[in-house]
Amino acid sequence: MPPLPIPYGLAELIGVLGFFLYVSTYTMLTLRVLSSASVPYFVLNLTASSCVLIGLTVSFNLAAALIQTFWVIMSVVGITLQVFHPMRRRY
Repeated sequence: MPPLPIPYGLAELIGVLGFFLYVSTYTMLTLRVLSSASVPYFVLNLTASSCVLIGLTVSFNLAAALIQTFWVIMSVVGITLQVFHPMRRRY
C-alpha cells in the first residue's frame, strides 16, 4: 500500500473538523444566524465536506464519499449562483 500524502492522525483530525463545521453550520442555520441563501453558508458546507473527504482518505466509505462529493458540487453551484446571479428580494 502506498504511503498516504498526509499522516493518518492528521487526516482523521481534519475529518472530525468537517463534522464540527457541519454541526456548527446547521446550528447557525437553525438559530437564524446564517441564511441558507448566503455565501458564508455555502462556503462552510464546502469546507466541511472537503474536510470529511480528506478524513475518508484513511477510512474509505463509498456512500460517505459520494454524499460529500455531492455537497462539494452543490456548494460550488450555490456560491456561483450567489456571486454571479444574486436573488432579488420579493416583497
